[in-house]
Amino acid sequence: MRIALSDLAAMERFGASIAGALRLGDVVALSGGLGAGKTTLARAIIAALGFSGEVPSPSFSIVEPYAPPAVRLPLAHADFYRLARPEEAEEIGLDDYRQGAVLIAEWPDHAGGFAHEPGCLSITLEIADDGRIAIVEGGADWLGRMPR
Repeated sequence: MRIALSDLAAMERFGASIAGALRLGDVVALSGGLGAGKTTLARAIIAALGFSGEVPSPSFSIVEPYAPPAVRLPLAHADFYRLARPEEAEEIGLDDYRQGAVLIAEWPDHAGGFAHEPGCLSITLEIADDGRIAIVEGGADWLGRMPR
């Protein structure tokens, strides 16, 4: 499915739609080139889950955890851009962050990818004119709850 995101407000609405459909164990895998809007969409999802503070990019920390009551569901926001090989995701304890939580993963391919998981919502963002296009594919667990 392709979704046109013409401006920041559209990105925020899309993020809210994703947040409303999330369940524990889900992965939102965000792909796209530098500047495509991965962190912007991650911030929109986290805000829609109830977080009211500043959402830092996890570029240097690699994983930023969020827990209730600050958010509706526990989640980990990860940016795997700096990983040199997928095994490093295991070395930083990714499984511990994921247990009983949602994972928002930027640059998922650097961590070995998640598209094979039934709870993975894969979103590729592409720059289009002044906005973005989101190419969305959901795993089996997303049937009937795909964001729009």
